[in-house]
Amino acid sequence: MSRLSPQQVLRRLFDVAVESVKPERLLDHLPPPPQGRTVVIGAGKAAAEMARVLEEGWAGDLSGVVVTRYGHAAPTRRVEVLEASHPVPDEAGCQAAKRILQAVQGLSEDDLVICLLSGGGSALLALPAAGISLADKQELSRQLLACGAGIDEMNTVRKHLSAIKGGRLALACAPAKLVTLAISDVVGDDPAVIASGPTVADPSSYADARAVIAKYGLTLPPAVAALLAAERDETPKPGDARLAHAEYTLIATPQLALRAAETEARRLGYDVLLLGDSIEGEAREVAKVHAGIARQIAMHDSPVARPAVILSGGETTVTLKGRGRGGRNSEFLLALAIALNGLQGAYALAADTDGIDGSEDNAGAFIAPDTLARALALGVRASERLADNDGHGFFSALGDLLVTGPTQTNVNDFRAILLL
Repeated sequence: MSRLSPQQVLRRLFDVAVESVKPERLLDHLPPPPQGRTVVIGAGKAAAEMARVLEEGWAGDLSGVVVTRYGHAAPTRRVEVLEASHPVPDEAGCQAAKRILQAVQGLSEDDLVICLLSGGGSALLALPAAGISLADKQELSRQLLACGAGIDEMNTVRKHLSAIKGGRLALACAPAKLVTLAISDVVGDDPAVIASGPTVADPSSYADARAVIAKYGLTLPPAVAALLAAERDETPKPGDARLAHAEYTLIATPQLALRAAETEARRLGYDVLLLGDSIEGEAREVAKVHAGIARQIAMHDSPVARPAVILSGGETTVTLKGRGRGGRNSEFLLALAIALNGLQGAYALAADTDGIDGSEDNAGAFIAPDTLARALALGVRASERLADNDGHGFFSALGDLLVTGPTQTNVNDFRAILLL
């Protein structure tokens, strides 16, 4: 059994998971150099680091441009790195998308485009379709983020309001060969959902986008409503011959990270219950389910025996009703602490593998059996903070935030519950 403290064990598992899905994995998937030019493009929280790694491993000439979130840049020599806003797009994202489209103009069949994609790419490639403004997209993005919509639903809408997403970037690269290397941050690892699928066919439609709007009762800017109703310039669909020049490879996935953490946990002497990489739903409801499983193990040593670790990934959602600060992982942990109610021997970590929980400065946080008691001693009531969606404020008051800074990768949420 490990002599590490419970918090150290949890942090070790998180670090091992993140390390297993770093951009260095793309070096195993590089295509051969072309006869003509090599142009690198990309978008996402890991795009800059992916470009840096590619530069180090590429023998021939290359040039290009990628866009990443503010604060996620990496040093490159031949590929220009731009920064833009996430999760709500800004003008810098619009300009970056234009620069990327310009970079792939005028290519021939002898040329190669390498597209580097990771989570966050959808908001960062923020080029509105003709007829709508950036302000229109920003307003709708805020509504989608606040209503609890899933990432696949958000990206269905985004693709139909964009001049670059949903396979349109692939069309712009033709006739050059296009090789996409992607890090998945979505449940199911669907290329059409990762970064809103700019280089693959789009099976969704304008009708699907309107259905998402109706489901959540969102208020559309008039120009957006008109665009979705007109159904002009539909995205390329599966089987479209115009995408024959495009290839797609996933270099890292959430499951890969969870398996790495599982291996490390077993090496440290813990049994492991891996719930999977596809956990979705409201963060506070997912927390209740995890708490029930933890209690079963604590009381009955079933379905695994203590000492044990419960691992899970995926992407929960938060329907904002309060005015507090906090991402989905801090919300999950706050609800988990309430549901466990001081269960002895129960510790947990939940964090976003990109190092940023929502839009805050922390990756996630920790809880322990004494979390609620320590909070109450400070006059901080967990139930009140949860009602206000203030997980960040709660864990900040306790000094239990997990702060890593940008990790230069992104395979969605990581959750670990340690039971001693």
